[in-house]
Amino acid sequence: MLRYTLMRLGIFVGCLVVVWGLVYSGIAPRGLGDSNGMWIILLALVISAPISFVVLRKERDRASERIVQKVDRVKANLEANRSQEDDVVDEVARAQGQASSQAS
Repeated sequence: MLRYTLMRLGIFVGCLVVVWGLVYSGIAPRGLGDSNGMWIILLALVISAPISFVVLRKERDRASERIVQKVDRVKANLEANRSQEDDVVDEVARAQGQASSQAS
């Protein structure tokens, strides 16, 4: 997941540099008043999002698979803990049932 995040950040930074160059060279329009910095960041975000979506598809799928595996592992551990708890509860109930039948 860290690798995907760093790759996505790299694409954003690359787009930010390109947009900054285009705005300061006059090819792309400047923002209004003091909003130029925000304009450059927003434009870089808008451009980098679809690029990341297409270019990082395989890495995103790998990260997704890792997340699914971790979730499945946690679910299996929780289920194992539940079954252990159920076994303990069953043993206690069985022991209490035997104790009460012997007391009668």
